[in-house]
Amino acid sequence: MTKVKVTTVGNSTGIILPKELLTKLRVQKGDTLFAVETPNGIEFTPYNPEFATQMDTAEEIMRQDRNVLKKLAQ
Repeated sequence: MTKVKVTTVGNSTGIILPKELLTKLRVQKGDTLFAVETPNGIEFTPYNPEFATQMDTAEEIMRQDRNVLKKLAQ
């Protein structure tokens, strides 16, 4: 478990993530994290669940309409 402290950042409130946590998340200064509400609380992740859902939908459409897409590509 990693403990983080809520602090003032300029006129806002934020948290400072320790270097080892940034390494585990594979993020660095300037990257975006997504706060996702889960049954266990809030999860911070670099993974965009909304984008993943959109990509799953796109892949399904591409599988279903493979022949149409192939014709359009010609």
